Amino acid sequence: MHELIGDITLCILFAWVLGLLAHFTRQPLILAYLIAGFVIGPFGMKWVHSKDSIHVISELGLIFMLFMIGLEIDLKKIVRAGKVILFAAGGQLVGGCLLGILFFWGIGLSMGAGRFDALYLCVACALSSTVIIVKVLYEKRELDTLPGRITLGVLVLQDIFAILFLAVQPSLDNLQVSVILISIGRVGVLVATALVLSRYVLPRLFHQIARRPELILLGALAWCFLIGEIAEKLHLSREMGSLVAGVSLSTFPYALDVTAKVTTLRDFFITLFFVALGMTIPIPGPSVIGLALLIAAFTVVSRVVTTFVPLYLMKQGLRASLLPAINLAQISEFSLVVIQTGVVANHIGTETSSAASFAFVILAVISTFVMGKSDEITRALIGPMKKIGLRDLDHGQGEAGHEGGHEARRIVILGFFRAASALLAEIERQNPLVLEQITVIDFNPNVFRTLADRGLHVIYGDISNVDTLLHAGIGKSELIILSVPDSLLKGANNEKLVRHVRTLNPTAKIVATADLLSDVNDLYAAGADYVTVTRLSDAHELYTVIEAAAADLLGDKRAEMDALLAERKEVLP
Repeated sequence: MHELIGDITLCILFAWVLGLLAHFTRQPLILAYLIAGFVIGPFGMKWVHSKDSIHVISELGLIFMLFMIGLEIDLKKIVRAGKVILFAAGGQLVGGCLLGILFFWGIGLSMGAGRFDALYLCVACALSSTVIIVKVLYEKRELDTLPGRITLGVLVLQDIFAILFLAVQPSLDNLQVSVILISIGRVGVLVATALVLSRYVLPRLFHQIARRPELILLGALAWCFLIGEIAEKLHLSREMGSLVAGVSLSTFPYALDVTAKVTTLRDFFITLFFVALGMTIPIPGPSVIGLALLIAAFTVVSRVVTTFVPLYLMKQGLRASLLPAINLAQISEFSLVVIQTGVVANHIGTETSSAASFAFVILAVISTFVMGKSDEITRALIGPMKKIGLRDLDHGQGEAGHEGGHEARRIVILGFFRAASALLAEIERQNPLVLEQITVIDFNPNVFRTLADRGLHVIYGDISNVDTLLHAGIGKSELIILSVPDSLLKGANNEKLVRHVRTLNPTAKIVATADLLSDVNDLYAAGADYVTVTRLSDAHELYTVIEAAAADLLGDKRAEMDALLAERKEVLP
């Protein structure tokens, strides 16, 4: 016991020190934890060498990690995902696994007779890193964009796929239809038990202790370990049980509170898991490095093929098909979980496990950099892709534009997000005839199709590209509205756009949007005729709400808002 406490102390100390270094060099924290484990482990400085300590640390971290992954799986979002995300995820998972089996079996990895290196690697390579993707997309403010939503939808369905694999994994040595059905039946019993208890028992208990944070935390932990033990009794794994425990809690009203309470504890044990995983990585030989590079290369190529192709065939356009493929091109931390379960079950060798861990590290570093430059990379690729015959949604617009069929009209809206959606709804409510004078230019395929179906004039294109503006014919427009704030623009900002537009059309009235008050004068200097600052109108609206509340008229104010919302049919909700 004293040795275990000392080993945990070393794990946390080195994880923190290397975590600080990773933070200042803008590298993934998981990478720092893996390196920390390697440094202090039996293949490094040998400060932690007890296999029992490493196993206990790893299993505790794994249980908490899967519990939190389960808490973050939103079943309602999966149901509402829509066919684009469902087909994209299905194509990526099925295509990735088929290609993976063929590739890894083809290069000589085992597949049968008690060893399943090729199968575990194909599953591992089919999963992408939620931690890396969400962090980068959040920093780039792309979580709420179409490519961002597609990426997150695919990630959720990847987690469901991993759950199904973990259900079958204990039976791989005797993989028969009856065995698979029994395994799935056991999972069904576990899931049904967890859902019934979380639906009819836990809410009442948590309601009684809602004001006792320590009991909320203790209750969540008790639930995690209880379902884990039930899973063990059903001949499933405790890790599988903790995942189901998290998913079942995600559906009840206190899920957010539980998540907030467990987050700190989760971070502690997830850190321990990745440090313990780093301890199991030996000093790589040429064969391990070679296999790791093959795994990394296959992951990138297969992800582009299996993600881009379904999205492109569903006519999402080159940009919205490429970006999710770039976002998803790495190996998941969940993949390391899958690999570890294979090691524990003696289904894969240590060389394969080490190569997968190295491939994760390689792709974590490269992917973080590439995702940061994804817009520039996409723009660079679209031109060559068109030259080899791939069509974008703007196919035919260039020629039609010269004939006058696609030239911009009197009023042009550059970029289409929620402010523009609200503007069109307001115009439709007050003066629908104005809609006939409006052209919208945007590269969101959903916006393009929805506006076209409503009979509005829309041109598919990237507003940060001067050629798009030139071919759209905005030089003849009278009023040009830039409604997208700088925080959401890609490849440009409002000041640059104003300068481009003013160069192409010296006489048009230009309305721009400012994020910061300090941007207003810069936009006027660039050539804008009017600058909107949306937070000022928001402040005015909030002040009227305060006045209504003070006069005890908040109910009337809400009724007025409800009536206004009922009239609107916006493109973007």
